[in-house]
Parts: sequence; structure tokens; C-alpha cells
Amino acid sequence: MDSQLTLLATLTALTLAFGYLLRARSTSSAPPGPPAHPLLGHALIFPKQLSWERFHAWSKKYNSDIIQLSMLGTNVVILDTLQATKELLDKRSSSYSSRPRMPMVTELMGWDFNLGTMPYGSRWRAHRKLFERSFHANAGALYEPKSLKASRELVESLWHEPERFLDHFRHMAGSVILSVTYGIQTQRDNDPFVKLSEAGIKPVLEAVVPGTYLVDTFPILKYIPDWMPFARFKKVAKEARKASMAMVELPFEHAKRTMVEQNVAPSFVSTRLQNMENAANPEEDEERIKSTAATMYSAGFDNIISTLTGFVLGILENPEAQTKAQKEIDSILLSGELPTFDDKESLPYVTALTMEVFRWAISSPIGAPHMLISDDVYNGYRLKSGSLVFANIWYISSSLP
Repeated sequence: MDSQLTLLATLTALTLAFGYLLRARSTSSAPPGPPAHPLLGHALIFPKQLSWERFHAWSKKYNSDIIQLSMLGTNVVILDTLQATKELLDKRSSSYSSRPRMPMVTELMGWDFNLGTMPYGSRWRAHRKLFERSFHANAGALYEPKSLKASRELVESLWHEPERFLDHFRHMAGSVILSVTYGIQTQRDNDPFVKLSEAGIKPVLEAVVPGTYLVDTFPILKYIPDWMPFARFKKVAKEARKASMAMVELPFEHAKRTMVEQNVAPSFVSTRLQNMENAANPEEDEERIKSTAATMYSAGFDNIISTLTGFVLGILENPEAQTKAQKEIDSILLSGELPTFDDKESLPYVTALTMEVFRWAISSPIGAPHMLISDDVYNGYRLKSGSLVFANIWYISSSLP
């Protein structure tokens, strides 16, 4: 009799629990999105160009600040408003801070050193802590002289050869990042370290676009022999890995060698290496410094070029903004003088124009993918663990007042 009562109680509890789960699932549905193929999901209509515009169009069509697509079984969630982005990626960051597995970029191309591709965990936290310790809110003033020197050189180069503005932008970006990160003073033309960064970054920027390489959807493909007809991605990855390793190792080794010289300007690498004299795990700390430096190097290089290029495009479309900015500069400086950071308070329009460039010329319109590590619910929508989450930075920025 006791066993029968126990069995009955167990079945009752299971029935109630199952009913609760069914009700929970029925009250929380997946975010809306366009009709999907029964097997391929949205793979056939997933936008590869100007995806941020298509994502916003879908968000508007379905009247939702969050939409969901499916890529061969993987859910892709797009956040189209500042409110949704802050709620999920900021307030619930512990569930959204991880990164998806990207076999092509991290495992084949060798970019597992990069903070932006690391899964959430102790290694990610250690790298993030090191980065924040060096680049806090007040750290910018420490690097202003380096930025000012590079900007002066850029102005001079543009004056003499304006038609080579893209080359000048690349040199300026490399000059600032290499100086701040490694203390390296670059050459005016064909600098070997600038070439290293370009060679290391270019293939990765192509590889991170969703759908570019099938190995990211079917990771088992990374084990196929290089000689097979459809294994061209293995050759691409091998060349990219060689370039990325050179980008990580060579500037770091150069910085270590020059630390013993006199009158060498401090850099991120030199400062951090000097501070680890009594470290409990010096080899581990040095590897972390090297990886963080390479992350700064690669991310900063591309962002600076994108921002400068966006500035040129914006000024060409709005020449009156350039006229107004120049008039403000001329009103406080003598003829021929160039502004410094000390003049910022006296140049409100120029400062506002600069901030507008950051808002308008977004270098990464949908940002890096986040991976949800546990089931979640937002505004009644059920979000499954393992979903990839992107913020539509392009639209969010353009909709700000």
C-alpha cells in the first residue's frame, strides 16, 4: 500500500511539473522572423551584404525590437533597439558574454588569442581584467602625445599627397596602435609592422561574416585532408594562421628587445612586463600580456581606418560641416596653428562633429556575436541556450536623438 501511494504521489508530481513546463512553453514563444525553410531555416535568405539594413526591415515588419533567424539549426537573435540591447547584453551580461565557437577563425586561423573570440570563463575574465586595468576612463591622457604626433604626420601626408589618403590612413592607424601597444616608431612608407597587421587582419574580417565558410556550421570538416577538392578553406586558413602568428609574435618580441634601451617611450607591453617582476606565474602572465596586446593591435587598426574613412565620406556629403568646423578652429587659433587636446573645451562644434562621426560611421554595424549560455525570456519571447545574439548597432546609433 505504501509503495502504491508513493508511486501515485510521484506520478502526480511529475504530471504537475510537466503541465507547468507546457504552460511555460506556451506562454513564451520564440521571437518573430521571416518564414523559414523546413530543413535549411533562413540560410537561403540570410543577408551577406548590408545585413543590418535587412535585419531592421524585418524588425519593423514584425513590429518587434527582437527577431530570430535560424541557420542550419542555430538560432540567430537580432536586437534592434537600445532598450533590448542594454537589458540583455548589459544587465544580463553573465548569460550573454560568451562567444560562439568559430572553427575557421579560432581553431584554423589561430585567433584564439583574441579577447573578442574567447568563450566566457576564467581565461576571458583574466584577459578582460588586464585590458580594463590599462585602458580605464582616465588612461586616454597617457596616450595623447602619441595620438597627436600621428595626427600631425597624417595632416602633413594628406597635404603633400591627398590622392593617397587611404594609404595615409593605414599608416596613421598602424603608427598610433604600434606606438601605444608596443612602443614601435613606424616608417612613413611600407612599414613592415603595418604590413604585418594588414596581412593578419584581412582574412579574418572576411571569415567572421556568417555563412562564409561551411566549416563553421559543420566543424567536423576541419579534419578533412588538405588535398580534397572542396578543402580550399584549409589552404586559406593555413596562410592566415601564418600571418596572424607573425602579427602576434614579432611586435611583441621587438618590444621586449627595446625595453633595455635608454629613452624608449613607455607602452602597454613594456609597462605590463615591468610590473610582473614578482608574478607567481610569469610565463602565464607574459602570454596573457602578449595576447592582450595583439587584441588591441588588431582591433584598433581596423577601427581607426574605418572611422577616418567614414569621416571623409561624411564631410564630402556635408561640406558645410567642414566649413563650420574650420571657422571655429580659426576663431581660437593663430593662422597655421593646429589644435591640441587642450583646445577641446574651446571647440564644441569640432568635438560634436567628432562624436557624430563615431555615431554615424559605425565600423562594426552588428558588432561581434554573443552566445547565450542558458535559456532566457525577454518580453515573453523564449531565447534558447546556444543562440547567437547580435546587436544592430547601425540602427541603434542612427535612431539616437
